[in-house]
Amino acid sequence: MDNSCKMRHLIICANLVFLVCGLGGIATQVEAQSATEPTGSRSESANQPADQELTNRVKTALHIDPYFYDKHVTVSVEKGSVVLRGFVFSDWELQDALRIARKAAGNTRVIDNLSIKEGGR
Repeated sequence: MDNSCKMRHLIICANLVFLVCGLGGIATQVEAQSATEPTGSRSESANQPADQELTNRVKTALHIDPYFYDKHVTVSVEKGSVVLRGFVFSDWELQDALRIARKAAGNTRVIDNLSIKEGGR
């Protein structure tokens, strides 16, 4: 079996495990998108360094993952939540982006504002 075939099998197996174990996160994603934080409850300037560090941590995690193409995804921190924007090329990639971002963000909420663009890279 050549390396590309092994890689394909690894990706398929990883996605199947994620599908079986990770679909519960979709319901919480909708709740997170509709949740709002009261204005004035945080000091914007006091959290800028922490927000920037969190943004960099999530960006780095997306970038170094060997199976995720991060070129069309931007990361920001808004009102204490990590926000993913841009597009991916499949539902698998969308779920992968959320998994990677949630792991890198720790206890911080991750909001999905990604679109799926069919057609490849």
